[in-house]
Amino acid sequence: MKKEEIKELSIQELKAAIEAAEKAYRELKVAHAISPIDNPAKITKDRREIARMKTVLRQKEIAAQAEASK
Repeated sequence: MKKEEIKELSIQELKAAIEAAEKAYRELKVAHAISPIDNPAKITKDRREIARMKTVLRQKEIAAQAEASK
């Protein structure tokens, strides 16, 4: 997912996407531990994508809290 696509998602959609991405990441790590996968760089790419999604989620949560406090 591109940065722009991540920023367009709502908080609930982001949480669902993070959960799905983390599940796929865990399965990829297990598969790689059992037998090496073709592209081990995908593990790093997936981990960074999850971090991007979590960052945007946190930014949206902070913005929502700021709106609520006004």
